[in-house]
Amino acid sequence: MNHILRCHKIEEINFVRGENCYLYDENGKKYIDFIAGCWSTALGHNNTQINKVMKSQIDKLIHLGWRYPNKVVESASVEVLNVLGIPDGKCVFLSSGSEAVELGIKIVRHIINEPKLLKFSSSYLSAFSSSVNKNSGEWQQLDWNLYTDKEPKDYQNDLSFDKIGGFVFEPGGSGSESVRFPSSSLVQHISNKIKEKGGLLISNEITTGFGRTGTWFGFQNYNLQPDIIAMGKCLGNGYPVSAVAMTKEVADRVEKSNFHHVQSHQNDPLGCAIAKEVITVLKNEAWITKGNLTGTYFLECLKRLKDKHNLIKDVRGKGMLLALEVNPFKDFTIERLYQELFNRGFLIMYSQDRNFLRFDPSLTISRNDIDNFVECLDAILTEFEK
Repeated sequence: MNHILRCHKIEEINFVRGENCYLYDENGKKYIDFIAGCWSTALGHNNTQINKVMKSQIDKLIHLGWRYPNKVVESASVEVLNVLGIPDGKCVFLSSGSEAVELGIKIVRHIINEPKLLKFSSSYLSAFSSSVNKNSGEWQQLDWNLYTDKEPKDYQNDLSFDKIGGFVFEPGGSGSESVRFPSSSLVQHISNKIKEKGGLLISNEITTGFGRTGTWFGFQNYNLQPDIIAMGKCLGNGYPVSAVAMTKEVADRVEKSNFHHVQSHQNDPLGCAIAKEVITVLKNEAWITKGNLTGTYFLECLKRLKDKHNLIKDVRGKGMLLALEVNPFKDFTIERLYQELFNRGFLIMYSQDRNFLRFDPSLTISRNDIDNFVECLDAILTEFEK
């Protein structure tokens, strides 16, 4: 791995094959993937149904110029809009979640005259400039943790919405949020105020979409209907395709406003064929419901571990998005815990700054694999506590 830029920690391991929630290295050792690649393979690695559609579309048409979206793109748009509950809306397909979020922001700034957008201060949003550079002239940030224990009457007069044209809402679960979720009353209050003033609600579903939090989309946990929805990660089950969907009202305003946006891989038929099949499999095999039930089981197992081990500070989650926070003690650190689990064949995401493990496994993971992980974690913690 000497010619790969090290802009983050890289494990010296060569994975050569994947199957559902398992990855195998060149020596044949099996690892259980509790982060679904990059939180992306909701239906598992090397899914045969997705692969079949991918191979078929490759033999037909992979890429087209942006002026020529074909019927595969139209069909994928219909599927996306139907599961979003806005069947008369419109879509555009891109390559990454960051691109999708940025396009949603670009649309709001184009059609709304107010200069600022509102976001929660701990939201990640995207890797690109307008979200990374949270200029005070463009963004107003709100720490929702300040309102966790307050009633709506306590903050209704405390929040200003002057000069704000939209609310970019991340329904919890990003690396920044540490798998914490703001209260429904606060989110609904903000959304209502924004819309009363003619602003728009964008939901960033990159990490929470397609069953991750027990519902099709994270915003559905808040009884909202966003104007614009950014999607990525699980839409391609690991293939780089993302989407921006919007209501008919927003689409009409965009198309009448001389808005222009072009990217090289905009509305590619290959990505759209894959996205359509991902939605089809999720629906036909009821993986949203199944994943939510398995996630509930996983959380209950972690809670029992918390009752047993003082090293565990907290466990939390929704659906198949969970976290375990630890109390560092002497030579016990979250990084060491991660390394012990990695050595035993478990792939987990961890945050050294926040002392937590994060779990985003495929919706298809088995309870047996969860039991194996919990048993291993129990043994490691027991050894540390000795």
